[in-house]
Amino acid sequence: MTKITVTVGETQLQATLDDTPAGRDFAAMLPLELRLSDYHGIEKVADLPRKLDTTDAPARYAAKAGDITLYAPWGNMAIFYKPFQAASGLVRLGAFDGPIDALLQDGAFPARFALAD
Repeated sequence: MTKITVTVGETQLQATLDDTPAGRDFAAMLPLELRLSDYHGIEKVADLPRKLDTTDAPARYAAKAGDITLYAPWGNMAIFYKPFQAASGLVRLGAFDGPIDALLQDGAFPARFALAD
């Protein structure tokens, strides 16, 4: 498992990526500056610079609040702040280690994803 930090403004959040092909591939892209925006009042989404390796990923995943995921059909990252039903093509990348209040803001905003020191 890989520890990362997500910086939003002055707030630094801690997260852990899963030891899966998708989680490792996401870690290999870091650091990343992404612009997060709200999607359907349950998740923050951002476009990734390229597709991730989804080898051996389950066909469906039911997201929990705090999960960092990939929506494989669109190739974008989704951070869930509310639980969501099992969805085809949703792949878990990891999860935040604590509260994600800094992500619960209106409008689009920048976030920096980096490997933890």
